[in-house]
Amino acid sequence: MDTHLIKELANYTHSAEKEKREITKITAELYPELSIEESYLVQEELVRQKLEEGKTIVGPKMGITSEAKMKQMNVDDPIYGYVFDYMVVNEGDSISISDYIHPKVEPEIGFVLSRDLEGPNVTALDVLAATEYVFPAIEIIDSRYENFNFTLPDVIADNTSAAGAVFGTTLKRPDNLELDVVGVTLSINGEIKALGAGAAVLGHPANSVARLANMLAKKGEKVKAGEPILTGGLTAAVMLSPGDFVNVKVGGIGDVSFFVKE
Repeated sequence: MDTHLIKELANYTHSAEKEKREITKITAELYPELSIEESYLVQEELVRQKLEEGKTIVGPKMGITSEAKMKQMNVDDPIYGYVFDYMVVNEGDSISISDYIHPKVEPEIGFVLSRDLEGPNVTALDVLAATEYVFPAIEIIDSRYENFNFTLPDVIADNTSAAGAVFGTTLKRPDNLELDVVGVTLSINGEIKALGAGAAVLGHPANSVARLANMLAKKGEKVKAGEPILTGGLTAAVMLSPGDFVNVKVGGIGDVSFFVKE
């Protein structure tokens, strides 16, 4: 895959995000043979473009962290992308629906490490030993592709649909928490829309951080201390509408919420 094509595909998704418009997935016409390895090259170029514009990476985010979904898509690893500073929504604040294309929300458990973790062979126990605290979070996903219709390489090239993140301010040490069995509720306007548990993320959300460290090691990178890490959706994603009040409760950790305006 030559440099020109990588830039062309990164521009394709990047422009759609900036212009808040839907596009046809890359694999439909532009480059049907796009592989997972090539899609990460496109993502790296997309990240480079954002950094060049003065944006900064806040932390990594994981996707396709359901074992059933991975099996369905015939992949051995989840996927990762990045949350940038302009995507962060303060807890209790509002977003405008007009700033997105077709946003959805997912409840997540966030991790912050006290020291860097570098693969390969990082385990969930290594992650827990290095974890400073966990926190409740909401990810806003907003695929640039029409009707969220994409293949795995497409979504990687689109920075895994990253669009927003609300980080809860309740910080808990993981020592006395059984993160695989904690329950989570996603409510909109007081009505429960989805229920889940920590085990929905690779059996235990610490496994997600371990997989991230091991995946990043393949390109000489590591999971950095102090960065918030989104470990993956604990329930199915739910579409947002103007007027919504979104609240996520994670048992034993806390809750986090935000409002949606026109």
